[in-house]
Amino acid sequence: MSKTSTYVRSLKPPKFKSRVVRRCFRCGRKRGYMRDFDLCRICFRELANEGLIPGIRKSSW
Repeated sequence: MSKTSTYVRSLKPPKFKSRVVRRCFRCGRKRGYMRDFDLCRICFRELANEGLIPGIRKSSW
């Protein structure tokens, strides 16, 4: 869980375009971020296992 101040700072528009830091909207984590879902890998896995992300299933073969 990131600090609240860090997460709020990432929501503000940056001074330069290259300074954009994308963060997970659930926990604020910046590493392992997936743009398609706006989630980090950990939150993505939790929600996918619970079946809360439409169209995503755990693969098995």
